[in-house]
Amino acid sequence: MLLGGKIAIVTGGSSGNGRAIADGFARQGARVIVADLDEVGREGGTPTAEAINAQFPTMAKFVACDVSKVDQREALVAVAEAWGGLDVMVNNAGILQKEPILEATEATFHRMQDVNVKSVFFGSQMAARAMVKRKSGVIINMCSIAGMRGTGGFSHYNMSKGAVRLLTYSLADELGPMGIRVNNLNPGIMRTQMNIEDDPVIGTETGEGYLDMIPARRWGEPEEVADACIYLASDMAKYVMGTSLVVDGGYLRI
Repeated sequence: MLLGGKIAIVTGGSSGNGRAIADGFARQGARVIVADLDEVGREGGTPTAEAINAQFPTMAKFVACDVSKVDQREALVAVAEAWGGLDVMVNNAGILQKEPILEATEATFHRMQDVNVKSVFFGSQMAARAMVKRKSGVIINMCSIAGMRGTGGFSHYNMSKGAVRLLTYSLADELGPMGIRVNNLNPGIMRTQMNIEDDPVIGTETGEGYLDMIPARRWGEPEEVADACIYLASDMAKYVMGTSLVVDGGYLRI
């Protein structure tokens, strides 16, 4: 039980990587607050918290939350504090909307920044305010290999994830002396709705061609992101701070 006795928040926990992280945390002994706009995930089926509690009673609860709203992030942390005290914050929620730069709109810009950047900034702030009281805690920010390399047509997304990566380094430097570890996780092309619907790669003829560029020769699975998150959240990574852990099957190779 790598996370036994811990209390964690996973934003965007109803679907994809977030769902796998919440489930993985519970399996490692953590009580998990699943935060999302909707309780039912994009894949459908049993809601995350309900599925966890069916196997591990009282280990999860769902809290409706629009991560772009600062007051809702504050209320979310208050739920964790009332449950016993926040130990791990996973700022996982994020969106992808492609727009060629010549057609990019202000509305898309603000939406991407609000969900992908603003939410991480204030989610980290709210978590740190709670954790500093106990001089311990872990913040994991979900970045992406898109925050490490630019690609045409993804300017909004590249910029937002690049911002999260640099924010993580800054927070690690500032919060480390207070006993709070901050790292980010950079998934590659994972088998989630983001890569099936939002940016159709998996399951398309063009997309499947990308497999030849991945040394692992397969798509990543959400459970593999969860495994990396469990490591970063656990004492196995107690001297790991301010780093970017890449989980991409070797796609970037940098």
